Amino acid sequence: MALRSDGRWHGRLSVGTRDGRRLRRSVYGSTRTETLRRLHELRRDLERGQPITPARLTVEQFLTRWLDDTVALAVRPNTLVSYQGHCRNHLIPAFGTIPLSDLTPEQVQRLLNEKLAAGLAPRTVRQTLMVLRAALDHAVRRDLVARNPARVVTAPRIPDTEPAGITPDEAHRILAAVRVDRLGALYALGLGTGLRLGEALGLGWDDLDLAAGHLTVRRALQRVHGRLVLVEPKTRRSRRTIVLPVTITAELRRHRVRQMEERLRAGTRWHETGLTFTSVVGTPLDAAAVTKRLKRLLVNAGLPPMTFHGLRHAAASLLLAQGVSPRMVMELLGHADISMTLGIYSHLSAPIRNEAAERMNLVLTGRGPSLTEGVRL
Repeated sequence: MALRSDGRWHGRLSVGTRDGRRLRRSVYGSTRTETLRRLHELRRDLERGQPITPARLTVEQFLTRWLDDTVALAVRPNTLVSYQGHCRNHLIPAFGTIPLSDLTPEQVQRLLNEKLAAGLAPRTVRQTLMVLRAALDHAVRRDLVARNPARVVTAPRIPDTEPAGITPDEAHRILAAVRVDRLGALYALGLGTGLRLGEALGLGWDDLDLAAGHLTVRRALQRVHGRLVLVEPKTRRSRRTIVLPVTITAELRRHRVRQMEERLRAGTRWHETGLTFTSVVGTPLDAAAVTKRLKRLLVNAGLPPMTFHGLRHAAASLLLAQGVSPRMVMELLGHADISMTLGIYSHLSAPIRNEAAERMNLVLTGRGPSLTEGVRL
């Protein structure tokens, strides 16, 4: 057995030879113990001459194969860890021994109801259902089951939560509070551009063009199996170029000078990563520590504590309040589509809708420009 670079354990078992070549079967697990168990199960089935067929495939066996052979190749590392958690903590304990073809909508609905009654957050329960739906959709495509029983159950309702906006005065106070810190430029960048924290921590100096005043998001920093690694951006639209406000460009210039001074002080202890935001010895920053530091800075300045994700919401609210179109805000934030932007910030775009109605009223009452003014067909 061996520990893979993605943090999973890999076990291999010889199952004979074919045409003079040794045949092996592989199993994977999140821990060494789990992988050993799967190796023992595989050896037992082979010794009994019982190859696993769809007719006797259990939910646990199917989910394990789906995670290893399909999901692991298609999603980012942290997403895989999330899927594994939902399967390990909720789906396999409830359905693991049930033959895949025998799983019913009633069993799925009962699990959701039990989890909600036990106090599990509705969002977590809903995410567990989404994982099961995706897995069973795959089973349907592979003709392992005739239908997806998770498609006909009722997903729990998630209470509506509207991200709070901030005023320009509050934004000025936040900038003043973080400017005194060595990571002040990082927090200013979050407020000024709406970057995700992982995107900001994954920025390299080669992603920034301070002369032209823009940056390009090409990667993100994430903690995967205890290690900080650079991964692909969250979605296709997450890979984007952002024009920087002049104020933020100035903060980044000051930060670059500070980092150069820290490199000189560290000497041989400096770890060159090329990252824009690092520790005092050049190593990548932990997201949790960065957020904790931000909250402390704001509280010390007499401001309400805010997460880095809160800075992202604040950036969107400020832009919308200034009349920037939701489409442009979508592009800036890197949302997959505009429905996501409108769904989150619909309450903040009300002034824009009001202004549109007022302008149309001027046109319809003859007090504004003609509807055909400037139009050439």
